[in-house]
Amino acid sequence: GGGDGGMNMTPARLFDLTGKVALVTGGSSGIGRMATEGLMAAGAKVLIASRKGDACVAVAEELNALGLPGTVEGFAGDVSTQEGVDALVAEVKTRTDHLNILMNNAGRTWGAPLGEFPWDGWDKINALNVTGMFQLTQALLPLLEAGARDADPARVVNTGSVMGTVPKGGGAYSYAVSKGAVHHMTAILANELAERGITVNAIAPGPFPSKMTAFALTDQDQAGRTADRVPLGRLGQPSDIAAALQYLCGPGGAYVTGAILPLSGGINVHSPGSLFAE
Repeated sequence: GGGDGGMNMTPARLFDLTGKVALVTGGSSGIGRMATEGLMAAGAKVLIASRKGDACVAVAEELNALGLPGTVEGFAGDVSTQEGVDALVAEVKTRTDHLNILMNNAGRTWGAPLGEFPWDGWDKINALNVTGMFQLTQALLPLLEAGARDADPARVVNTGSVMGTVPKGGGAYSYAVSKGAVHHMTAILANELAERGITVNAIAPGPFPSKMTAFALTDQDQAGRTADRVPLGRLGQPSDIAAALQYLCGPGGAYVTGAILPLSGGINVHSPGSLFAE
């Protein structure tokens, strides 16, 4: 039947991930780590993987020491090759027989001026950001289907970027184009997987402090100038990522699929000046 059936509307219920199993790629740093902490805070058991397995193990120890309701396990996983994807999937299967949540967050960038941008800067970026994301999702569909329940779909959350929406790349041509591809992949998979009980959404972050943005946000002065270019006047912070994941992956987000959620402080709609002469 329709209606909410007296559904419990408390925040504790709407964002609860107790007992859920999640995989976050690139989970040891930056946005992946922020997401992992947010999922753990809501009670999830999180698996984090990145190319640096030792970093994942160390971060897992740090996060487990915070006393959050959820737990985390870290191990090595490379999403940039077919062999890497196969090995990662095999490793995940030794730890769980189902997934409720997959966050495709592993990614890399490359910057060079127009006229000097190398072929490798496209191949390497797309192999991880687009091909790897698709192949991993495809390979994990049986585990996601096993984690799907009536009225409680399994969730896929892809890390896109505001640069996949707004044509402001600053020399990161292949990165920005790869994120545009991620957004479209999100829509295609959302359309196809709804009937299989899996939602697929993306977050499109603006500038967050991370290893990837360190080159642009290293000193306070530079970070401040970047923040000044954001309509809401600040860089992203961990709570912005954590809340988005808790919403998209929790009971409250169960009816949302195919969304590209802008987490960019208004950059996504920023369009300076009036069209008409004053």
